Amino acid sequence: MTAESSAVAAVEDAYRQEWAKVVATTLRVVRDLQIAEDCVQEAFTTALLKWPEEGVPDRPGAWLTTVAVRNALQVHRRNATLARKLPHLHLDAQDVPVDPAAGTAFDQLPDDRLRLMFTCCHPALSPEARVALTLRLVCGLTSGEVAKAFLVTQPTMQARITRAKKKIADAGIAYRTPEPHEFDERLSSVLDTVHLVFNEGHLPASGDRLTRVDLLDAALQLARMLHELLPRSAETTSLLALLLLTEARRDARTDAEGSAIDMERQDRSLWDQARIGEGLQLLASAAAQRDCGRYTVMASLAAVHDTSPSWAATDWPQMVGLYDVLQQHWPTPVVALARAVAVSFASGPDTGLAALEPLLADPALATYTYLPAARADMLRRLGRFEEAAAGYREAMLLTANDVEARFFQERIDGLPPVH
Repeated sequence: MTAESSAVAAVEDAYRQEWAKVVATTLRVVRDLQIAEDCVQEAFTTALLKWPEEGVPDRPGAWLTTVAVRNALQVHRRNATLARKLPHLHLDAQDVPVDPAAGTAFDQLPDDRLRLMFTCCHPALSPEARVALTLRLVCGLTSGEVAKAFLVTQPTMQARITRAKKKIADAGIAYRTPEPHEFDERLSSVLDTVHLVFNEGHLPASGDRLTRVDLLDAALQLARMLHELLPRSAETTSLLALLLLTEARRDARTDAEGSAIDMERQDRSLWDQARIGEGLQLLASAAAQRDCGRYTVMASLAAVHDTSPSWAATDWPQMVGLYDVLQQHWPTPVVALARAVAVSFASGPDTGLAALEPLLADPALATYTYLPAARADMLRRLGRFEEAAAGYREAMLLTANDVEARFFQERIDGLPPVH
């Protein structure tokens, strides 16, 4: 490998490993999202130019942070706004270490990334804006990559990110760790954002794939970062456990042609036992703490699936009990639907249909794909094939994911002919 290619590889590795830390530290200094992002990007560009000639520094993150912060302070001076925007920092260029070999004090402040995540996931922002900002500023995805993930144009996504940054500035959303009285709400927003990223990767709302590996990897990166920063938070630990226990089944979810395989028919030998083991260990740690919430219950539900030797051996009564607990933490129609499905396996599809009946008129589920799909499955198991086919067709109309639509069509094709 040449010196140039080695340096380029080092920059790429630093981008993956250090992006969030450099952005977070730069933002702490300049308190301006756009300036911080631009200056960090410029620092990586500078590294691409200098590292092939000067060699890769011993501490790439410190080098990049020093360059980014120095650039940001210069921008502020040029705009004559540093004194106005940052009077409380009393920072000048000489206060910022510029010798890459000397490192920086910023490495000793791991909560900078936590402040960055709390800023990107502020409850005042829409869920879509939180996701976009988090993927861009914390994960380092480009605007184009974020746009591709959510099947919108790059200009549309750039505009969404710009609006979110403007709202943060206009609303005076502070770049800080929340006060104790607001911590739970803000952390909940962060966890929900990471879960949204994971859900979109696990089953994209639209497109021709059953999974989006880039989003799954981003969600796991975020969950691991949160667990690293808040190791004693039961819900943070549980979220990582939930993601690992769910991701463990990825390779068994599709066949060689990319068609979906439901859990009942999956080859469980393909499940990732290392991830299951890690997830179970994390869940045990979370369950021993006092602040358990819905993610601890959701991880427990995933654990029941992952530790069952077969679909038939699943402890469905335990699943129903866990859904009862989950409804106490998160009383939503979606949870009620999932509970009805568990009831159908614990007590029979006719009992499941009865549990499902009140949900049919719920406006929140009017366009929810899995309501008619779940009802169709129960009808199929009862031998009511014509009604089941109608339910699967309704589910097909509601999904924009091509793989999922093919799965429902296969369900219809597999039904016995009605005479």
